[in-house]
Amino acid sequence: MTRAVEELNRRMLRARDAIDRAYAHPLDIEELARVASVSESHFIRTFRATFGETPHRYLQRRRVERAMFKLRETDRSVTDICLDVGFSSLGTFSRTFRDIVGEAPTDYRKRADVPSAPTCFTMSWMRPSSFGEASRSNAQ
Repeated sequence: MTRAVEELNRRMLRARDAIDRAYAHPLDIEELARVASVSESHFIRTFRATFGETPHRYLQRRRVERAMFKLRETDRSVTDICLDVGFSSLGTFSRTFRDIVGEAPTDYRKRADVPSAPTCFTMSWMRPSSFGEASRSNAQ
């Protein structure tokens, strides 16, 4: 790996970290491109090449991960959780959640049985994967 590729990867990681920190806010590609020191269009292409998904899809998955945690750990309504994690529409949230997790948020909450294990392991185990999405997409 060349030094230039390593540097570009570091900048993409900084942008991904910025998405992680501000997951509940609207995606600002212009700001993220500035963080990565590249143009907007180059940022989107490079992000996808680096992480295997677009910044928008990464943000959606990150929001769903946070929603999964809140569904397991709180008694708040699905609508409140939807708004907390940055979705503005319950319909979009439910559709996106189902696309990524494979079931509706209310069904997930009903069956979510958090195993007794260290939090880092539980979070890793419960995290939706991009691989699962590809498998479901190919099956349809």
